This record gives sequence, C-alpha cells and structure tokens, in this order.
Amino acid sequence: MPHPIHRVQPNLEFIPQRFNLLVYYIFQGLLPVLLRVRLRPWLPSGISQIETANVGVLVKLYEKFQAGKIRFLIAFRHVEVDDPLCMLYLLSRAVPKEARQQGVSLQYPIHSHFLYDRGMTLWAGKWLGWMFSWLGGLPIYRGKLDRVSLRIVRDLFANSKLPIAVAPEGATNGHSEIVSPLEPGVALMSFWCVEDLVKADRNEEVLIVPIGIQYRYINPSWAKLDWLLSKLEADSGLSVQRIDQSTLVNREKVFYERLFRLGEHVVSQMEQFYDRFYHQKSPVSATIDPSANRNQVLATRLETLLNRSLEAAEQYFGLKPQGTVIERCRRIESVGWEDIYRADLLSLHTLSPLHQGLADWIAEEASLRMLHMRLVESFVAVTGTYVQEQPSFERFVETSLILFDLIARIKGEKNPRRPRLGWRQAQLTVSEPISVTERWSSYQINRHAAKQAVNDLTQDLQLALEKMIS
Repeated sequence: MPHPIHRVQPNLEFIPQRFNLLVYYIFQGLLPVLLRVRLRPWLPSGISQIETANVGVLVKLYEKFQAGKIRFLIAFRHVEVDDPLCMLYLLSRAVPKEARQQGVSLQYPIHSHFLYDRGMTLWAGKWLGWMFSWLGGLPIYRGKLDRVSLRIVRDLFANSKLPIAVAPEGATNGHSEIVSPLEPGVALMSFWCVEDLVKADRNEEVLIVPIGIQYRYINPSWAKLDWLLSKLEADSGLSVQRIDQSTLVNREKVFYERLFRLGEHVVSQMEQFYDRFYHQKSPVSATIDPSANRNQVLATRLETLLNRSLEAAEQYFGLKPQGTVIERCRRIESVGWEDIYRADLLSLHTLSPLHQGLADWIAEEASLRMLHMRLVESFVAVTGTYVQEQPSFERFVETSLILFDLIARIKGEKNPRRPRLGWRQAQLTVSEPISVTERWSSYQINRHAAKQAVNDLTQDLQLALEKMIS
C-alpha cells in the first residue's frame, strides 16, 4: 500500500537563503565524490564524466555581469535529480577553467542562486533545506502564488552579486531527449527584472541563457537492463522473460517487444483499477482511430489513463479539470498541501482529541489522493513512441525507470531509490543568451501584450532547449 501521511502537519515554514561561502567551498570540494557515488559507494554508478560545450558564452556573461553591464538568468534542463550537481560542476569548474584559458579574470565564487521545489525537503528531510539555504537556494511553492519567495527572487534577480538559476520545466521528466512544456515563471521573472531596472533608472541588459543537459551510458549493459525488466515483470505479475545475451539476435527489437508488453500490461491493470474502484469508466475505444497502430493506441490509452488519474484527485478536492496536465498537477499539489500542512491551525498541541482526529483524517485522505497526481507527474513526458523512434539503450532505460517509479510507489516504497545501471556521462551545452530587454517594448503595451510577450519568450526558450538535444 502507498505510504500516506497519517497525521496533520504544521504549516511549512519559509526557508530563507543564507549563502555561506565556507559551505559552498566544502560542497565544491566534495563534488567529484558526490557525482560518482550518490550516497551508494558500493555500486558502480553515478556520473564519471562531464562534457561541456560553448562554456565561453558563460564566461562572457559572468564578465559582463560582474562589471555591472547585465543581469542574467540560467534556464537549465531538468532531466533528473543529478542536474543540480552537474550545474555546480559547470559553474564552479568548467567556467573558471575556460576563463583562465581565455585570460579573463573573474571574481570568485562563480556561482548562482537557484530555485527549488519546497516539497523536496519533505521527502529528503530538513537537512536538504539547510544545505540548499547555505548554497544560496530559495524554495518556492508550485501551483500557487508564492508571494514571499517571488518577492525575494525578484530582489535577488535585480540586485544580488550572483545570477539566478531556474529549471523552467518545473520538475524532472526522466527524458534526456524530450523537453517538457515550460512553465511561464522564467519569462515572468525576467520581465519583472527589466521593469525593476527601468524604475531604478539602470541600464543593465536582462538575458536568459538556456543550458541543455543530456546523459549517456559509457558502457551500456544490456544484461543489467534485462535484470531491471525481469524485476518489473515479476513485480507486475507477468511471467519473467529473461534474455540470453550470448545468443541474442536483433537485440533492440527483442527488448522493445518486452518493454511494450510490460507497458501495455501496467496500463491495463491501472485501467481496471480506476474502472472498478473509482467508477470512472472511460470509452477508450471511442477515442482511438481504427487505423492507428499499436503504439498510437497505447499512447491514447495512456493519455486517457492520466486524465482519469487527475480526475480522481480533482473530484475529491472539488477542482475543475482546467488547463494543461502540468497546471492541473500543480493545482492538486497546492490544495493537498493546504489540507496536510495546516496554516489555519496555530498550534497543533492545543487541539482537542476530536479536532486532532479530524485533522489527521483529512491529512491522510489528502495525501492518498495526491498519489494520483504523482502518478501523472511521472508519466507526463511519456509519448508511447519514444523508444520506437530511436531504440537506444538510454531510451530503454529511461522508460523502464519511469515504470520502476510507478510500481515502487504502488508497492508502498517510501522514497524509492532507482537502480543504477552503470557509469554515465553528462553533456552540458550552453546556448546563446536570449535578450529580454529587447522584448520590453512589446511587454509594456498593455496586459494582453504582456501575456503574449511572456508566451512568446517561453516558446523561444522551449525551442532553444530542444535545439540542444543531440
């Protein structure tokens, strides 16, 4: 059974950023170890190589930033939880090295403030909040107007001695070669920075620099992928189809058929689950093109299933199914947290047993309903044709690990750790910056024009991130 929160919790306190230079240098010194072991020294896993491209762009930006000529925001891909460590490597190692080679003198540290989801400290622990705070991080609540954080971010963007780093996708999507639809926050914050500079009669240019991140396995181990698929087959109730690597012919096709069988089975089980216990029978057959191939059929079924998962949560919380899938997820998370982390209860210690019991009841109910949203979050970038289009080892692994996350959550594993299938290489690519200042004249016309300018900037950023996928 999934692990719900059984008791009501106090309101989540704001964690201010308190950048500490000593903590930064300690963390920077430990970076090679953190990249390689990820708290698992007994496994041959982690990131053993990081390749960078176009780092000179960042050198020029930091040089101009430190000279007071520009303000800039780093918008990086968010593939998985290793991304922040790779970004720290880029700024603290690659940029100084490139600057030395170019003969450019930069002020240290070469670092940035960054935004992180407030929910990360809930599953990882309070220590993560302290660490992020000391490294210059600022928490933000997804799905609602977080006025406190936005006010501080706005001030940091315009006035701090460090730039800002944000993942515009809002969450990991598990795909190195698919960029999730971007949230408009990066564009909004950038226009706010221009506005603040104009009001202060300052002439710095405001820029966004897109950074792509991709991961590759250095020595792909199909035997380890075979092991992972066998585990998922056993956990899902399928017969295990182990593959003899020594006699295998047409490996990609064999593994694809096996992965497709597993995915189809999991979707079928979830469809039956919602049919029987949530009474949301969906006429899937009516929405499927009779001429569609099996991949398109599975993709349609998956899309319908994710919509039903969201509806199971939305109906409980009294929400209307409006907006994109990401917007719906954020809205569910926001109202769920309001029922669990109660800002309206000043002191949990003074509650009567009756009120305590009711508060615990609603908190547990909300946490269970939010699990439907977590399922959708994991699958938001899954297309049904990702592996078929390019059956690489990386795409097989990425899709298999998403299935692993789903099954682990349903099994009731709290904070399941993904299995590592070997050493990886990270590729970080810096794109040419996008000028926000040049778009200011369009933004300031009126409210409609401002909304269109935000949408256009967000779309251009999306395209910039997608172009860096190799």
